Amino acid sequence: METETKELVSWMRGHDSSVTSISVHGSGRYAITTSTDTAQLWDLDTFQRKRKLNVRQSVGIQKVFFLPLSNTILSCFKDNSVFAWEFDTFHCKYRLPTPVEDSALLYKAFAVTRDGRIFVAGGKSNQLHLWCLESKQLTRIIQMPPKVRAVRHLEFLPDSFDGGSNQVLGVLSQDNIMRFINIETCKLLFDIGSKEEGISTAAISSNGRYIAAVMENGSLNLYSVRALTQEGSKPPPPVFKVEDWSKCTSEANKLTMRVTSGRSKRPCKSKGSKIQTRLMKLQVNTSLENKENELPGGLNKKRLQALLKGFGEYPAKYRMFVWRSLLQLPENHLAFSSLIDKGTHSAFVNIQNEYPIKNRKLLRVLQRTLSALAHWSAIFAETPYIPLLAFPFVKLFQNNQLICFEVVATIVVNFCQHWFEYFPNPPVNVLGMMENVLAHHDKELLQHLIKYNVTSQVYAWPLLETLFSEVLTREEWLKVFDNIFSNHPSYLLIIVVAYIICSRAPLLHCNQTADFEYFFHHRNNLDINVVIKEAYHLMEATPLDIHPQRMLDDFIPLTKGQYPVFNKYPKFIVDYQTQERERIRQDEIEYLRERQLAHELQVKAQEHKAEDEAWYQKQEILREAEEQRRKILLEEEEKLAEQRQRLAAVKRELKVKELQLLDASRRRFLKYQQDQRQMELNRLNDEIIRKASMREQETAATVQDVEVRWMELESQRQLFEQHLIKDQETAKKEMKEEVDSHRRKVDLEDHLVQRLMKIHRGDKQKPQMVAEENLAKAEQKLLDTDWRLQALHKLRHDDQAREKCYEEIAKLLHDNRVKEAELLKAMREAEEKKWEEVTQKKAQLEEEQKAAAAADEHRKQFLEGKMNEALEVAEKLQREDGYFERLRDLKTGHTEKGMELQQVPRSGNICLNDLSSSESSSHDRRQEDLARQEWELMAEVRRLRQRLTSQARTRHPPARLPATPWTP
Repeated sequence: METETKELVSWMRGHDSSVTSISVHGSGRYAITTSTDTAQLWDLDTFQRKRKLNVRQSVGIQKVFFLPLSNTILSCFKDNSVFAWEFDTFHCKYRLPTPVEDSALLYKAFAVTRDGRIFVAGGKSNQLHLWCLESKQLTRIIQMPPKVRAVRHLEFLPDSFDGGSNQVLGVLSQDNIMRFINIETCKLLFDIGSKEEGISTAAISSNGRYIAAVMENGSLNLYSVRALTQEGSKPPPPVFKVEDWSKCTSEANKLTMRVTSGRSKRPCKSKGSKIQTRLMKLQVNTSLENKENELPGGLNKKRLQALLKGFGEYPAKYRMFVWRSLLQLPENHLAFSSLIDKGTHSAFVNIQNEYPIKNRKLLRVLQRTLSALAHWSAIFAETPYIPLLAFPFVKLFQNNQLICFEVVATIVVNFCQHWFEYFPNPPVNVLGMMENVLAHHDKELLQHLIKYNVTSQVYAWPLLETLFSEVLTREEWLKVFDNIFSNHPSYLLIIVVAYIICSRAPLLHCNQTADFEYFFHHRNNLDINVVIKEAYHLMEATPLDIHPQRMLDDFIPLTKGQYPVFNKYPKFIVDYQTQERERIRQDEIEYLRERQLAHELQVKAQEHKAEDEAWYQKQEILREAEEQRRKILLEEEEKLAEQRQRLAAVKRELKVKELQLLDASRRRFLKYQQDQRQMELNRLNDEIIRKASMREQETAATVQDVEVRWMELESQRQLFEQHLIKDQETAKKEMKEEVDSHRRKVDLEDHLVQRLMKIHRGDKQKPQMVAEENLAKAEQKLLDTDWRLQALHKLRHDDQAREKCYEEIAKLLHDNRVKEAELLKAMREAEEKKWEEVTQKKAQLEEEQKAAAAADEHRKQFLEGKMNEALEVAEKLQREDGYFERLRDLKTGHTEKGMELQQVPRSGNICLNDLSSSESSSHDRRQEDLARQEWELMAEVRRLRQRLTSQARTRHPPARLPATPWTP
C-alpha cells in the first residue's frame, strides 16, 4: 500500500490460512510470512514469491524468521524441532538437538539477541530454554516463578553498550504480566502489568529506552525503562562482552537455574563491578576531544577510524548503523512528513522520461526524495545533477526514505560546501582547490591535461557530481564512502585528486578530449585501496595554505526537530530560472493548445470534404435506383390488375357459398334456441323452490339469533358496571368503528343501486339482420313474449313471500328497540342516583378543601359540557328509531324497480339467464345485508350504553383524597 496516495501497490497472495508472523531481512529487500501450514519468502522490490517452505500436515509451523545481522533463516516447528537454513542456497545448515526429556516443553514463543548468538524458546511451561547458536547446544534452562504456567511472548531489551549480546529478557506470561530477567544472573529486574490491568501485547523500542504495551482494556501504556530499573541512574557498563558458555551436558539439574528477585537484595561486588568503577574513573579524566568523538549508539569516532584504517572498510552487517552514527542523523519524522505531504515537485513530475528506471519502486523513491529536497530548498529543483548525486543513496536506502533523505541532505550541507555559489555554473572555487592540490603533488599530469585543454570541469567535476557512482562498483563505492563519512568533509575533494593521480598512467597516454571525457564517465581498471591510501597521504602531505580543509567548515549534523535553512546559493538566479521555466512551460502549453486546435480544424476540413464527396456519390446512386424502381412499379401495377380480376371472381363464388351456409345455420340456431329456453324455464322453477326453502330456514335462524341477542342484552344489563372503567381512547376508537360501520352501510346501499343500474344497462344486441331474417325475427319476438310472461309470474310470487319475511324481521327489530329503550331508562335512573351521591360527596369535599374551589368549578363546567354531549347522543339515538322503517321502504322500492326491469323487452336466451342469476344473487345479498345491519345496530346500542356510563362516571367521579403524587 502506498502511504502517500493510499493506492494498492501489490497484493501478495499464496497463503491458504491466516498469517501469524512477518520477518523482514536487515537489508529491507526480503520478507518471510508464516502461517500454520507454510512459510513463504517474498522479494519486496518485485513483490514476487521466491521460495516456499512446505511441511507435512501433522507437523505445523510455529515461526520462521531471519537471524539478525546474518543470512540465516531459523524455522521452528510444533514438534520442538528447530532448523537453520542458508538464505543464499536454502540448504539446511544445522538442526538444534532435541532438549532434555524431563524438561521438554511445547515451544510457542521465541527470541534472539541482536548479535544472533543466543536463541531463547518458551511455551506451555514455566521454563525457558537458552540455546547457543554457535555451539548448537542447550546452555541453560531458566525456571520462572511458580505463578508462570505458560509463556506467550519473548523479547530482548536492547542496550546500546552491550554490542548486541542482550542480557535482559522480557517474558510475557499467561497472567498478562511481563517480567524482565537477566539471563546471566537469572534475577528478576522489574515487571510491568498486573492482574487488574493486564498486558495483551508489548513492543520494545530499538534503543531499549521505552516499552509500549497494549492493555486488555484497550489502552496503550508507554513505560520508561530507565525509570523502571533500579540501576537507571548509574553510568552504563563498559563496552565489552564476556563469553562464558558452559559446557553442554545431558543432566538437566546442571542446566536449570531459578529466577530470583534482585530488587530486595543489595548487589554484591564482583570483578565486573571493579572494572566498571575503574572505567568510570577513566571517563572522568578523559579530555574534551574524546567527548566530542562520542557518537550516537555508543560508538566512538576515533575507534571507528582506527578500525577503518586497519580493515579498509566497515563490516557489511554494521555499515548502515555506523553511517547513521557518523552522520548523526536526527530522524525528524514530522519535518520529513511535512515535506512529503507537499506532493511531487513540478520539476520532477516527468523524471521517468529523463531517467528511465525499470524498477518502479526505485523510481518512486527517487522522485519522492528529490521532491522533498526541492521543497526543502528551491536550488535543488534547478540543479541538474542532483538526481545523479542522490541516486546511489536512494538505491541503498530505498526501504527507509527518511534515512535516505537525511543522508543526502547531510552530504549536501557538509560535503558539498560552496558548490552552489556560482550556480548554474560548476563550482569553480571548489574545482580550483582540487587543481591547486593536483598542481602541488603532480605537476606533470596537470601540464599534460592543460596541454590538451582538459580543465577541472572535465577531469574533476564528473567525479564530484556523481559521487564516483559512474566509475566505481558497488563494493568499491561503499568502501570509499566508509572513509569519506569517517573524515573531514575535505576528504571528498582529496580522494578525487587521489583518483586522478592514481590514474596518471592511462591519462598521460590520452591526447584527445573525448578520451578524457570517456575515462571520467566509465569504470576503469584501478585498485580502490590504493586510491584510499593515496587520499590519506594527500590529507597529511598537502600544505595548509592550499589544503581544502582550511576552506571548508567542519562537519555539522542536521538539527533535530526541523531541518536547517539552506540558502547558500545566488537566490536571484534560481528565482529567475524558476520564472523562466514557468514561462517556458506556459508557452509550451499554449503552443500545444494551438497545435491541437489547428489539428482539429484540419481534421474537420477533411471530414467535410469526405462528406461532400460521399453525398454526391449517394445522390447518383439514389437517382439510378429511382429509375429502376419506376420500371419495376409499372410491371407490378399490370400484375396487380390481373390479380384483382381473378379475386373478384373468387369473391363472387365465396358470397354464394356464404349465403347458403347462413341459411342452414339460421335454421339450426332457431331449433337450438327453443330447446335451450325450455331448459331455462325448468331450471328457474327448481331455483325458485330452492330459494323459498332457504328463505324459510334463514328466517328461523334469524328468529333464534334475535332471541340469543336479547339474552345477551339481559346479561349485559346486569354486568354493565364492569364496563364503566373504559377510558376516552376506547370511546374514540368506537366512534371510528361507528363511522366505518356507517360507511359500510352506505357502500352496501350503493352496491345495490349499482347492481340495479347494471341490470338496467344490460348489453343490448344491435340488430344486424338482413331482409331474409324478417320472418324469423317475428317468430322470435312471439316466443320471447310468452317466456317473459311466465318468468314474471314466478318472480311476483317470490317477491310476495320475501315481503312477508321482511315484515317479520321488522317486527322483531321493533321489539328489540323497545327493550333497548327500557334499558336506557334504567341507565338514566342509575345516573340520577349517582348524581345524588355526587352532590353529597361534593358538599363534603367543599367543606374539607376550600382552597381548591376554583379548580373544582372549572372541572364541573368541563364535565357538564361532556354530559350535555352525552344527552345529545342519546336523543339522537331515539330520533333514529325510524331507521328500519326507512330501510323497509328502501327494500320495497328496490323490489318494484326489479319488477319494472323485468318488463323491459329483451331478446335472446342469454339476457334471460343474466336476469334470473342477478335476481337470485340480489336476494342472497339482501339477506346478508339485513343480518349484518342487525349485528351492527346491536353493537351500536352496546357502545352507546357504555359511553353514557363512562361519561356519567367522568362527570361525577367518586370522592378521593385531596392530593395525589401520581400523574397520568
